[in-house]
Amino acid sequence: MSKMSHFNVIEQYEDHKRALFTLLSSILTCFADIKMFEQNQDELTEKLNSLCSYYPFVSLLYLLDANGKQISRNVPSKYFKSPAKIGFGVDRSNRPYYALAMATDHVVVTEPYLSSVRQELCLSTSIKITQADGSVKGVIVLDIDLGAALAFLAGDSRRLYFEPYFKVMYSSIVLGLFIVALTLLCIGGSECFKIFVTMVKPNTTTETPFGVVIYLTLALAIFDLGKTTLEEEVLLYKDILRHSSTRRTITRFISVIIIAVSIEALLMIFKFALNGESEHILQAVWIIIATALLLIALGVYVYLGSKAEAQLLKKTTMH
Repeated sequence: MSKMSHFNVIEQYEDHKRALFTLLSSILTCFADIKMFEQNQDELTEKLNSLCSYYPFVSLLYLLDANGKQISRNVPSKYFKSPAKIGFGVDRSNRPYYALAMATDHVVVTEPYLSSVRQELCLSTSIKITQADGSVKGVIVLDIDLGAALAFLAGDSRRLYFEPYFKVMYSSIVLGLFIVALTLLCIGGSECFKIFVTMVKPNTTTETPFGVVIYLTLALAIFDLGKTTLEEEVLLYKDILRHSSTRRTITRFISVIIIAVSIEALLMIFKFALNGESEHILQAVWIIIATALLLIALGVYVYLGSKAEAQLLKKTTMH
Protein backbone atom coordinates (compact mmCIF):
# COMPACT_ATOMS: atom_id res chain seq x y z
CA MET A 1 0.00 0.00 0.00
CA SER A 2 2.13 2.78 -1.29
CA LYS A 3 1.57 6.49 -1.17
CA MET A 4 -1.04 7.96 -3.50
CA SER A 5 0.34 9.05 -6.84
CA HIS A 6 -0.61 12.43 -8.25
CA PHE A 7 -3.03 10.65 -10.56
CA ASN A 8 -4.79 9.00 -7.61
CA VAL A 9 -4.95 12.31 -5.74
CA ILE A 10 -6.51 14.12 -8.71
CA GLU A 11 -8.98 11.29 -9.26
CA GLN A 12 -10.14 11.36 -5.64
CA TYR A 13 -10.24 15.15 -5.68
CA GLU A 14 -12.72 15.09 -8.57
CA ASP A 15 -14.91 12.64 -6.63
CA HIS A 16 -14.92 14.69 -3.40
CA LYS A 17 -14.50 18.22 -4.73
CA ARG A 18 -17.75 19.59 -3.31
CA ALA A 19 -17.27 18.08 0.15
CA LEU A 20 -13.69 19.34 0.26
CA PHE A 21 -14.74 22.86 -0.69
CA THR A 22 -17.42 22.88 2.01
CA LEU A 23 -14.94 21.70 4.64
CA LEU A 24 -12.26 24.25 3.73
CA SER A 25 -14.78 27.07 3.55
CA SER A 26 -16.05 26.37 7.06
CA ILE A 27 -12.49 26.10 8.42
CA LEU A 28 -11.26 29.39 7.00
CA THR A 29 -14.49 31.22 7.84
CA CYS A 30 -14.05 30.34 11.52
CA PHE A 31 -10.26 30.75 11.50
CA ALA A 32 -9.83 34.05 9.64
CA ASP A 33 -9.68 37.17 11.81
CA ILE A 34 -8.58 40.73 11.12
CA LYS A 35 -6.54 40.59 14.34
CA MET A 36 -4.17 38.14 12.64
CA PHE A 37 -2.65 41.06 10.73
CA GLU A 38 -1.48 42.50 14.06
CA GLN A 39 0.07 39.26 15.38
CA ASN A 40 3.76 38.39 15.24
CA GLN A 41 5.29 35.20 13.85
CA ASP A 42 5.11 33.22 17.09
CA GLU A 43 1.47 34.14 17.65
CA LEU A 44 0.58 33.12 14.11
CA THR A 45 2.43 29.82 14.57
CA GLU A 46 0.56 29.11 17.80
CA LYS A 47 -2.76 29.94 16.17
CA LEU A 48 -2.02 27.71 13.18
CA ASN A 49 -0.92 24.78 15.35
CA SER A 50 -4.13 25.00 17.33
CA LEU A 51 -6.02 24.72 14.04
CA CYS A 52 -3.87 21.76 12.94
CA SER A 53 -4.78 19.87 16.10
CA TYR A 54 -8.21 19.42 14.53
CA TYR A 55 -7.26 19.60 10.84
CA PRO A 56 -3.77 18.10 10.36
CA PHE A 57 -3.83 18.54 6.58
CA VAL A 58 -3.26 22.34 6.82
CA SER A 59 0.35 22.84 5.83
CA LEU A 60 1.04 26.57 5.52
CA LEU A 61 -0.32 29.99 6.51
CA TYR A 62 0.65 33.41 5.17
CA LEU A 63 -0.85 36.89 4.96
CA LEU A 64 -1.05 39.22 1.96
CA ASP A 65 -1.75 42.92 1.92
CA ALA A 66 -4.37 44.56 -0.30
CA ASN A 67 -1.91 44.64 -3.21
CA GLY A 68 -1.00 40.96 -3.00
CA LYS A 69 2.37 41.43 -1.32
CA GLN A 70 3.17 38.89 1.39
CA ILE A 71 3.45 40.69 4.73
CA SER A 72 4.32 37.64 6.86
CA ARG A 73 6.80 34.84 6.57
CA ASN A 74 5.49 31.40 5.67
CA VAL A 75 4.07 29.83 8.82
CA PRO A 76 4.38 26.01 8.57
CA SER A 77 2.17 23.77 10.65
CA LYS A 78 3.63 21.36 13.18
CA TYR A 79 3.00 18.46 10.79
CA PHE A 80 4.64 20.04 7.74
CA LYS A 81 7.81 21.77 8.82
CA SER A 82 9.51 23.71 6.05
CA PRO A 83 13.31 24.14 6.03
CA ALA A 84 13.10 27.92 6.34
CA LYS A 85 10.44 30.46 7.19
CA ILE A 86 10.59 32.46 4.00
CA GLY A 87 8.21 34.33 1.75
CA PHE A 88 8.14 37.77 3.35
CA GLY A 89 7.90 40.51 0.75
CA VAL A 90 7.07 38.21 -2.18
CA ASP A 91 4.60 39.63 -4.68
CA ARG A 92 1.74 37.14 -5.06
CA SER A 93 -0.71 39.43 -6.84
CA ASN A 94 -0.65 37.14 -9.90
CA ARG A 95 -1.58 34.01 -7.94
CA PRO A 96 -5.10 32.55 -8.31
CA TYR A 97 -5.79 32.54 -4.56
CA TYR A 98 -5.24 36.30 -4.44
CA ALA A 99 -7.16 37.18 -7.61
CA LEU A 100 -10.11 34.96 -6.69
CA ALA A 101 -10.27 36.27 -3.12
CA MET A 102 -10.23 39.90 -4.25
CA ALA A 103 -13.19 39.26 -6.57
CA THR A 104 -15.55 38.05 -3.82
CA ASP A 105 -16.30 38.37 -0.12
CA HIS A 106 -16.52 34.61 0.34
CA VAL A 107 -13.92 31.89 0.84
CA VAL A 108 -12.30 30.73 -2.40
CA VAL A 109 -10.47 27.47 -3.13
CA THR A 110 -8.01 27.04 -5.98
CA GLU A 111 -7.61 24.02 -8.22
CA PRO A 112 -4.83 21.55 -7.23
CA TYR A 113 -1.26 22.52 -8.08
CA LEU A 114 2.24 21.29 -7.26
CA SER A 115 3.63 23.00 -4.18
CA SER A 116 7.02 24.63 -4.69
CA VAL A 117 7.81 24.10 -0.99
CA ARG A 118 6.90 20.43 -0.47
CA GLN A 119 6.69 19.14 -4.07
CA GLU A 120 3.27 17.65 -3.30
CA LEU A 121 -0.13 18.35 -4.76
CA CYS A 122 -1.89 20.99 -2.72
CA LEU A 123 -4.53 23.64 -3.04
CA SER A 124 -4.95 27.04 -1.43
CA THR A 125 -7.99 28.46 0.28
CA SER A 126 -8.15 32.19 0.91
CA ILE A 127 -10.47 34.93 2.07
CA LYS A 128 -10.43 38.70 1.75
CA ILE A 129 -10.49 40.60 5.05
CA THR A 130 -12.10 44.03 5.06
CA GLN A 131 -11.97 46.77 7.69
CA ALA A 132 -14.89 48.59 9.29
CA ASP A 133 -14.81 51.30 6.62
CA GLY A 134 -15.03 48.71 3.85
CA SER A 135 -11.42 48.98 2.69
CA VAL A 136 -9.41 45.81 2.13
CA LYS A 137 -7.04 44.93 4.94
CA GLY A 138 -5.51 41.94 3.19
CA VAL A 139 -5.94 38.28 2.31
CA ILE A 140 -5.45 35.25 4.57
CA VAL A 141 -4.19 32.16 2.74
CA LEU A 142 -4.01 28.56 3.91
CA ASP A 143 -2.16 25.91 1.88
CA ILE A 144 -3.72 22.48 2.14
CA ASP A 145 -2.01 19.15 1.57
CA LEU A 146 -4.49 17.60 -0.84
CA GLY A 147 -3.64 13.96 -0.19
CA ALA A 148 -3.87 14.39 3.58
CA ALA A 149 -7.15 16.32 3.25
CA LEU A 150 -8.70 13.54 1.17
CA ALA A 151 -7.56 10.94 3.72
CA PHE A 152 -9.12 13.08 6.47
CA LEU A 153 -12.42 13.25 4.59
CA ALA A 154 -12.44 9.49 4.05
CA GLY A 155 -11.58 8.78 7.68
CA ASP A 156 -8.37 7.09 6.48
CA SER A 157 -5.82 9.07 8.50
CA ARG A 158 -5.42 6.50 11.27
CA ARG A 159 -4.90 3.65 8.80
CA LEU A 160 -2.17 5.64 7.09
CA TYR A 161 -0.35 5.84 10.44
CA PHE A 162 -0.15 2.03 10.60
CA GLU A 163 0.62 1.60 6.90
CA PRO A 164 4.44 1.33 7.33
CA TYR A 165 3.93 -1.58 9.75
CA PHE A 166 1.62 -3.26 7.26
CA LYS A 167 4.30 -2.89 4.60
CA VAL A 168 6.93 -4.50 6.83
CA MET A 169 4.64 -7.47 7.50
CA TYR A 170 3.74 -7.93 3.84
CA SER A 171 7.41 -7.58 2.84
CA SER A 172 8.36 -10.33 5.32
CA ILE A 173 5.68 -12.63 3.89
CA VAL A 174 6.82 -11.90 0.34
CA LEU A 175 10.43 -12.61 1.29
CA GLY A 176 9.36 -15.98 2.70
CA LEU A 177 7.48 -16.81 -0.52
CA PHE A 178 10.49 -15.87 -2.62
CA ILE A 179 12.74 -18.09 -0.48
CA VAL A 180 10.35 -21.02 -0.94
CA ALA A 181 10.21 -20.38 -4.70
CA LEU A 182 14.02 -20.24 -4.85
CA THR A 183 14.27 -23.50 -2.87
CA LEU A 184 11.86 -25.23 -5.26
CA LEU A 185 13.82 -23.83 -8.19
CA CYS A 186 17.05 -25.27 -6.77
CA ILE A 187 15.40 -28.66 -6.21
CA GLY A 188 14.04 -28.57 -9.74
CA GLY A 189 17.50 -27.73 -11.04
CA SER A 190 18.98 -30.63 -9.08
CA GLU A 191 16.37 -33.02 -10.49
CA CYS A 192 17.05 -31.69 -13.97
CA PHE A 193 20.77 -32.33 -13.50
CA LYS A 194 20.06 -35.92 -12.43
CA ILE A 195 18.01 -36.49 -15.57
CA PHE A 196 20.83 -35.08 -17.68
CA VAL A 197 23.31 -37.43 -16.00
CA THR A 198 21.12 -40.47 -16.67
CA MET A 199 20.88 -39.43 -20.32
CA VAL A 200 24.65 -39.17 -20.90
CA LYS A 201 25.66 -42.23 -18.88
CA PRO A 202 25.31 -45.56 -20.65
CA ASN A 203 23.28 -48.42 -19.23
CA THR A 204 21.18 -46.11 -17.02
CA THR A 205 17.44 -45.71 -17.00
CA THR A 206 16.29 -42.26 -18.04
CA GLU A 207 14.06 -40.69 -15.41
CA THR A 208 10.72 -39.20 -16.35
CA PRO A 209 11.03 -35.40 -15.97
CA PHE A 210 7.62 -34.88 -14.34
CA GLY A 211 9.20 -34.15 -10.97
CA VAL A 212 11.21 -31.33 -12.50
CA VAL A 213 8.15 -29.82 -14.15
CA ILE A 214 6.16 -30.02 -10.90
CA TYR A 215 8.90 -28.30 -8.91
CA LEU A 216 9.32 -25.58 -11.52
CA THR A 217 5.56 -25.06 -11.79
CA LEU A 218 5.19 -24.72 -8.03
CA ALA A 219 8.13 -22.31 -7.97
CA LEU A 220 6.47 -20.25 -10.71
CA ALA A 221 3.11 -20.17 -8.91
CA ILE A 222 4.63 -19.25 -5.53
CA PHE A 223 6.89 -16.61 -7.09
CA ASP A 224 3.93 -15.12 -8.97
CA LEU A 225 1.92 -15.06 -5.72
CA GLY A 226 4.76 -13.26 -3.92
CA LYS A 227 5.19 -10.82 -6.82
CA THR A 228 1.45 -10.06 -6.82
CA THR A 229 1.46 -9.50 -3.05
CA LEU A 230 4.51 -7.22 -3.30
CA GLU A 231 2.96 -5.12 -6.05
CA GLU A 232 -0.53 -4.91 -4.56
CA GLU A 233 0.29 -4.41 -0.88
CA VAL A 234 3.71 -2.72 -0.87
CA LEU A 235 4.59 -0.99 -4.13
CA LEU A 236 1.24 0.12 -5.55
CA TYR A 237 -1.26 2.43 -3.93
CA LYS A 238 -4.60 0.77 -3.25
CA ASP A 239 -7.67 2.76 -2.33
CA ILE A 240 -9.49 0.32 -0.06
CA LEU A 241 -12.66 2.42 -0.28
CA ARG A 242 -12.83 2.04 -4.06
CA HIS A 243 -14.34 -1.21 -5.32
CA SER A 244 -12.13 -1.31 -8.40
CA SER A 245 -8.98 -1.59 -6.26
CA THR A 246 -10.35 -4.53 -4.30
CA ARG A 247 -11.61 -6.13 -7.50
CA ARG A 248 -8.18 -5.75 -9.10
CA THR A 249 -6.45 -7.44 -6.15
CA ILE A 250 -8.89 -10.37 -6.02
CA THR A 251 -8.67 -10.80 -9.79
CA ARG A 252 -4.89 -11.00 -9.75
CA PHE A 253 -4.76 -13.50 -6.87
CA ILE A 254 -7.43 -15.76 -8.36
CA SER A 255 -5.71 -15.59 -11.76
CA VAL A 256 -2.48 -16.87 -10.21
CA ILE A 257 -4.34 -19.76 -8.62
CA ILE A 258 -6.19 -20.61 -11.85
CA ILE A 259 -2.96 -20.70 -13.86
CA ALA A 260 -1.13 -22.86 -11.31
CA VAL A 261 -3.99 -25.35 -10.91
CA SER A 262 -4.49 -25.61 -14.67
CA ILE A 263 -0.83 -26.45 -15.23
CA GLU A 264 -0.90 -29.05 -12.47
CA ALA A 265 -4.03 -30.67 -13.95
CA LEU A 266 -2.41 -30.93 -17.38
CA LEU A 267 0.70 -32.47 -15.84
CA MET A 268 -1.47 -35.05 -14.09
CA ILE A 269 -3.12 -35.99 -17.39
CA PHE A 270 0.22 -36.43 -19.17
CA LYS A 271 1.69 -38.37 -16.26
CA PHE A 272 -1.23 -40.77 -15.99
CA ALA A 273 -1.35 -41.24 -19.77
CA LEU A 274 2.37 -42.04 -20.08
CA ASN A 275 2.39 -44.36 -17.06
CA GLY A 276 -0.65 -46.27 -18.24
CA GLU A 277 -2.81 -45.10 -15.33
CA SER A 278 -5.74 -44.05 -17.47
CA GLU A 279 -8.21 -44.79 -14.66
CA HIS A 280 -6.86 -41.74 -12.79
CA ILE A 281 -7.20 -39.29 -15.69
CA LEU A 282 -10.76 -38.53 -14.63
CA GLN A 283 -9.42 -36.95 -11.42
CA ALA A 284 -7.38 -34.48 -13.44
CA VAL A 285 -10.39 -33.77 -15.67
CA TRP A 286 -12.45 -32.89 -12.60
CA ILE A 287 -9.71 -30.44 -11.52
CA ILE A 288 -9.83 -28.81 -14.95
CA ILE A 289 -13.62 -28.53 -14.73
CA ALA A 290 -13.33 -26.96 -11.26
CA THR A 291 -10.76 -24.51 -12.66
CA ALA A 292 -13.10 -23.57 -15.50
CA LEU A 293 -15.94 -22.97 -13.02
CA LEU A 294 -13.60 -20.81 -10.94
CA LEU A 295 -12.75 -18.80 -14.06
CA ILE A 296 -16.44 -18.32 -14.85
CA ALA A 297 -17.13 -17.25 -11.26
CA LEU A 298 -14.27 -14.74 -11.49
CA GLY A 299 -15.73 -13.31 -14.70
CA VAL A 300 -19.15 -12.93 -13.10
CA TYR A 301 -17.58 -11.25 -10.04
CA VAL A 302 -15.64 -8.77 -12.17
CA TYR A 303 -18.71 -7.98 -14.29
CA LEU A 304 -21.09 -7.48 -11.36
CA GLY A 305 -18.47 -5.54 -9.40
CA SER A 306 -17.88 -3.11 -12.25
CA LYS A 307 -21.62 -2.57 -12.71
CA ALA A 308 -22.09 -1.97 -8.97
CA GLU A 309 -19.28 0.58 -8.92
CA ALA A 310 -20.72 2.34 -11.96
CA GLN A 311 -24.06 2.65 -10.16
CA LEU A 312 -22.37 4.05 -7.05
CA LEU A 313 -20.43 6.61 -9.09
CA LYS A 314 -23.63 7.59 -10.88
CA LYS A 315 -25.45 8.18 -7.58
CA THR A 316 -22.49 10.18 -6.23
CA THR A 317 -22.44 12.37 -9.33
CA MET A 318 -26.19 13.01 -9.09
CA HIS A 319 -25.93 14.07 -5.45
